[in-house]
Amino acid sequence: MKMKKEIVSFAAAVAAAVALGATPSEIAIDLKMDEINYVVGERIRCVVDVKNMSPEKVSVGYSNSRDRLFVELYRASDHSQLERVSKRQFSAPFRVEANEGQKLEVFLSDHYGLAEEIKYLARPVLVHKGMRYEGTYRAFDVVHGMKVSSAVQMFANKDGLSREFELRRWARNGTMHLFLAAQDHGTSERVWQTTDIGPTMRITQPTVSILQNGVVIVFHRNGADSLVRSEFWSLPDALHFNNRRMVLDPEMAGQRRVQQIYDESGGVKPVDRPWWKFW
Repeated sequence: MKMKKEIVSFAAAVAAAVALGATPSEIAIDLKMDEINYVVGERIRCVVDVKNMSPEKVSVGYSNSRDRLFVELYRASDHSQLERVSKRQFSAPFRVEANEGQKLEVFLSDHYGLAEEIKYLARPVLVHKGMRYEGTYRAFDVVHGMKVSSAVQMFANKDGLSREFELRRWARNGTMHLFLAAQDHGTSERVWQTTDIGPTMRITQPTVSILQNGVVIVFHRNGADSLVRSEFWSLPDALHFNNRRMVLDPEMAGQRRVQQIYDESGGVKPVDRPWWKFW
């Protein structure tokens, strides 16, 4: 009798799943982080992978869509869930037909305040026809980075407003990277997006300089004989990356020029002496 009840219960569960149109195994969702650690202020990007093995279409973000996609975020220390700071959609609108899949770009820092320098857990969730499909937790860290240089910008046309720039180092994928962080002080306390300027070498101290017209120049070494010049535009209400270009180390450039002149001259010629002057 007990076994009969269990069989009936299992059959009822299967029937309920069929009635809803898809079982949990028919829709898979996963998330992949670009990095395992981020310097505070960076725009944190991940890719959500949706695989639809059900006979029905998944539709998210359109006016007639009833499905939803979102990413839940937790503090790893106590598993407390973070509250969203934005009501926007997590991704661009999309549809996934039966037996198809799609990868979607999601910026977690656009939806959550990630100012705490701690470990986080991210989990993707897809709600389809009232059923919730959850992906695996993915961990990442938000760190401060090691400060190596700084500069302060004062705005002549904005009394009481200043902007502090910091260059910070942190390892990424086994290579040391340089980051530019910026925060306003005074009439505003805005924290601007941190920029990964690229790989750096420690043999030369990176520098940040601010020109009177609001141009911010960062020099750092990324190779034994080359430097990177990164340019930003910093205005009271805006901070934009402008361009980046490679420049040759002045010392190395001088050595190369000497070598070039030497090669062009044919090198050092032996002194022409009569044979008897050797005796």
